[in-house]
Amino acid sequence: MTPFLRRRQLLAATAGAVALPLVARAQTWPSRPITFLVPLQAGSAGDVVMRAVAQKMGESVRQPVVVENQAGVAGLLGAEKISGAPPDGYLLGGISDSVLNYAAQFNDKPRVDALGGFEPVGMVANVSWVLVVHPSLGVRTLKDFLALARQRPGRIDYASAGTGSPHHISMELLKASSGISLTHIPYRGATQSITDLAGGQVGAAMSAVSVVLPFVKDGRLVPLAVPQAQRSALLPDVPTFAEAGLPGFQFSTWVGLYAPRGTPRPLVAQINTELRKALADPALRERLLPLGLEPSPSSPEELRELTRSGHARVGKLIKDIGIKPE
Repeated sequence: MTPFLRRRQLLAATAGAVALPLVARAQTWPSRPITFLVPLQAGSAGDVVMRAVAQKMGESVRQPVVVENQAGVAGLLGAEKISGAPPDGYLLGGISDSVLNYAAQFNDKPRVDALGGFEPVGMVANVSWVLVVHPSLGVRTLKDFLALARQRPGRIDYASAGTGSPHHISMELLKASSGISLTHIPYRGATQSITDLAGGQVGAAMSAVSVVLPFVKDGRLVPLAVPQAQRSALLPDVPTFAEAGLPGFQFSTWVGLYAPRGTPRPLVAQINTELRKALADPALRERLLPLGLEPSPSSPEELRELTRSGHARVGKLIKDIGIKPE
């Protein structure tokens, strides 16, 4: 055997030795319980989605899939834990773009690398939103709300899930688009902010439909407009912003499944397969769609590009409307 052939044989053997553990890791996953870490409060849209997916995936892989919540710093605390976890497929993150595309670049010293700190697994769901107000404001339409805000500049409070959250930025975008002045009241999560809104402590909020729907149904919140191109099937009598007199105003978010940085590609592909299987289940879709949560499977590459493009778009939005940390 020539020295050249001997070198090629050695290199091939070395590559095989490196690849073998990665393939074996994917083939044996999962051999113990899996954790989905959601870096937001229980009851948030991302939490609701990931609990439904966890149940369905657990049935398929025949291992418990548990959901843990770790809120804080608009989701950055939990995202940091996900990014630095062992890349073995047993701690995965149900992370929304509210964390990666909003909070991560709204913080002067972000705890995570939103674009390079994770291995995208696949999209989970798109989340529809709605503008809601407390009945005590006495308004039933977007036009009346904007008129009231102009009459009382800065005297109407709006709640958000925290500074830099999509709840915050969407309302700042509304202010910039309509020329009104509102006062921002940041909370440590969407659930508590909407609870206080329903109790009358604040006047308005932009929120995921899934979070506010129970309060809308029992009359504790009044929906004014949905920031999507079409009306929500859950709120068929609520106009879009365009129909309500503010064309061009649109806003929505999404939730994706991410693995820690360095997770092997074969393992990511296997998790993606199980995620797609769960999202294709009719029972899961029937559970999520009535909450305004639309299952939206994708490849890892598609989620990577969605994260990258969304990061650039939100960064430009923050710069254009001049939002500053509070």
